[in-house]
Amino acid sequence: MKKKMLIVYYSISNGNTRRIAERMQKATDADIVRIETVKPYTGSYNEIVDQGQREVNRGYQPELEALTLNPADYDVIAVGTPTWWYTMAPAVLSFLKAYDWNGKEIIPFQTHGGWPGHVMSDIKSICKGAVISHEMAIQFDSTGGAELVTSDKNIDAWLAQIKKEVL
Repeated sequence: MKKKMLIVYYSISNGNTRRIAERMQKATDADIVRIETVKPYTGSYNEIVDQGQREVNRGYQPELEALTLNPADYDVIAVGTPTWWYTMAPAVLSFLKAYDWNGKEIIPFQTHGGWPGHVMSDIKSICKGAVISHEMAIQFDSTGGAELVTSDKNIDAWLAQIKKEVL
């Protein structure tokens, strides 16, 4: 039986996480939806980084816009997040805390600028009852830019493995 897969991601600034999510969607033909906060982040890159640090430090969970697709309708959910101060973006924390992950397969992926932190262990601790598989940390340049450091070959191999072993 073919599993139904949904890609859920949050992306800001250069759209690095969006780029990876869209690449995954193209490779897997899965459905895709972007997490949006009710109150968007505004300001310069550095102002958003500073706000993000304050939010991460206090465990802030921003209110989210309703998703157009329901993760409960899927067998496999790929969750993409940028790394904010060694963990997931607060919007992804809000998303993960809003659902029951029992019996689901979660494929976590993160984008980072050289400091992957504890994103994966944080996702695992929130998604109790889920099978976590094919986790991937994808590095971009460390200046908040959009230059990919992880090789295309490694990303393509990861996506091919998901297509072969999951779907």
